[in-house]
Amino acid sequence: MSQVFEGYERQYCELSANLTKKCTSASLLDGEQKKQKISEVQSGLEDAEALIRKMDLEARSLPPNLKATLLAKLREYKSDLNNVKNEVKRITSANQAARDELFESGMADAKAVSADQRQRLMMSTERLNQSSDRIREGRKVMLETEELGVSILQDLHQQRQSLLHAHNTLHGVDDNISRSKKILTTMSRRMSRNKWIIGSIIAVLVIAIILILYFKLSH
Repeated sequence: MSQVFEGYERQYCELSANLTKKCTSASLLDGEQKKQKISEVQSGLEDAEALIRKMDLEARSLPPNLKATLLAKLREYKSDLNNVKNEVKRITSANQAARDELFESGMADAKAVSADQRQRLMMSTERLNQSSDRIREGRKVMLETEELGVSILQDLHQQRQSLLHAHNTLHGVDDNISRSKKILTTMSRRMSRNKWIIGSIIAVLVIAIILILYFKLSH
């Protein structure tokens, strides 16, 4: 199995177990402590989704037989994450229902609160919600950027491997050319030597013929 995938998987399992504990704790809390715990869980859910995306990218880059096994495991992790999301929604809905009930119970005293105070409270709540939305959006952009960076690093690694392979191929071709040059040089030397030998043989034969003719004509 891919060591990269195992690393992401280990982080996800630890994070999932932590989120489950926080959900259980949030269901037992009230007020600001409950809101804080739910906010922590929502932040952890974003991290868990980022880990699942990384595992998905890594699994799809592996051989088909291993990829199928890891993608099946990923489906289980996604189902587990959806269960945690549903639990958060349930807790949030219960919290909202409690708020609504508290609001309704306080309607009798609403007349004592001035319109100006209510307006300031609503504006403060809206600003807090906007700030939370901006923070979540910033985290989302950061995670997407990190994911893009991982993808670019993988592409660069593949390109580096291709360049190394091409360099090794060229080195092998250069060695073959050097050996060919040596062989051709050796053949050229042998041809030159053979030419001298043949020339010498021809010269000897010519001299021999001249001598034979001389002796024949002289007698």
